[in-house]
Amino acid sequence: MSQYSSDTFTTKRVLCLAFILAISSWIPLQAQNTMVIDADQPQNKINEHIYGQFSEHLGTGVYGGLWVGEDSDIPNTDGFRNDVLKALRELEIPNLRWPGGCFADEYNWRDGIGPREDRPVRINTHWGMVEENNAVGIHGFMRLTELLDTEPYISANVGSGTPREMANWIEYMTYDGNSTLANLRRENGQDEAWDVKFWGIGNESWGCGGSMKADYYSDLYRRYATFAKDYSGNDLYKIASGFSDDNYDWTETVVKNAGNHMDAISLHYYTLPNGDWGNKGPSQDFGEEMYFSGLRQGLRLDEFVTRHSTIMDKYDPQKRINLAVDEWGVWTDPLPGSNPGFLQQQNSIRDALVASTSLDILNKHSDRVRLANIAQTVNVLQAMVLTEGEKMLKTPTFHVFEFYTVHHNAMLLPLDLQVENYEFGDESIPAISATASKNSEGAVHVTATNLHATQSQEVTVDIRGLEVGSVSNARVLTANEVDAINTFDNPERVSPKEFNNYTLDGNNLTLRLPSKSVIVLQIK
Repeated sequence: MSQYSSDTFTTKRVLCLAFILAISSWIPLQAQNTMVIDADQPQNKINEHIYGQFSEHLGTGVYGGLWVGEDSDIPNTDGFRNDVLKALRELEIPNLRWPGGCFADEYNWRDGIGPREDRPVRINTHWGMVEENNAVGIHGFMRLTELLDTEPYISANVGSGTPREMANWIEYMTYDGNSTLANLRRENGQDEAWDVKFWGIGNESWGCGGSMKADYYSDLYRRYATFAKDYSGNDLYKIASGFSDDNYDWTETVVKNAGNHMDAISLHYYTLPNGDWGNKGPSQDFGEEMYFSGLRQGLRLDEFVTRHSTIMDKYDPQKRINLAVDEWGVWTDPLPGSNPGFLQQQNSIRDALVASTSLDILNKHSDRVRLANIAQTVNVLQAMVLTEGEKMLKTPTFHVFEFYTVHHNAMLLPLDLQVENYEFGDESIPAISATASKNSEGAVHVTATNLHATQSQEVTVDIRGLEVGSVSNARVLTANEVDAINTFDNPERVSPKEFNNYTLDGNNLTLRLPSKSVIVLQIK
């Protein structure tokens, strides 16, 4: 090669390199999703009660959903549907909140005891103005908790009740001595006193529970809490009524004035896909815009839990008082043609991912959040199961809760996530959400969610502090469309499948998550 040719070649190489460097300055590098898990640095326990459920006397949540009566042609145990019981047992429900909700503050516990034919018929003024025949009362509800192997969480009537009414209710249920109320319980068929730990003293006392101001409720709460007694070794866990969303003044006032009298204060947050109570958005037949908006609204739970917790830290730095997020979930417009007071909606893959990201948030804050209840269990709002006559189906949200049973009472593991954003229009959210925990047997479980509607995501997981031998029990929940739902004609459309799209190289695990999916797996 001549000198001229060599110089020309060198010049071209330099110019080419310069061109590559120039364009690389404005071409964005492909972001990488990374997850670092410190398996040998467990933090606080993820209390199983974060995974609580909520069953209010509302629409067909109890009657027709859980309860059909002993004489029904639908197979049942003591009036409760066998198919629903079997499904709900899979979720290992730790606690079940009852009888409301707004219904609790117009409920008199005496209406639900004694012979069913003698019980009064009341009007459910909050939910559809329908007749409440009190077929399911205290004894029925407690039987339900036995059938589900779950703890009862009772919401006491503060809005229209009295301290004596609540005190009598507690004595009726939990005293094992020779009192008139304890003997009345025995006459009604329950010889032994029940253990009933969780008691909510008021529900949304700022709204449907009495339209109270924070100072007034603080004093009223102290009064009620004074007469909520421990009987026969039953140690009450008293939950004050907190606010919803971003009303931080209520939390500060109530914790400051009554914190010494409570074990927890509640927080309610409902994900409205449109962010508008007057136009929440549909639960079916929607596109990516409503999908993205619903996910973005759901992630706001982290903001509210963080800021309410910060206020509580001011008065309770030891975190003795828990934050009980005892109403949360997706709330959409009611299904067309349904009674709007029944809060009946469908349940899509979007809602399942709102559930998984919300549970990730609650797990992350489990040093302060030790109790939560999704709304609701059957046929109402973001339900676990839907029923129609003899038919029953499991919703996509059901499967998320079943996935997350691996985190019950496990130790939260530090999780460093560096992820891409999912962008839609002018908005963006993190594409990946996850929880890692370690159980008492030393197994690490990971749940990971890809929120992106159309793009799969590769996640590189660096597992530290554990000699990884295997990955097992891996499953995935996903769908082809952002609004995919299960129907009675196609109840398995959105259901778990085996997940094998991963590789393990020593302590490095690479996950390839499909779009709009959540996975669960075990590492040992």
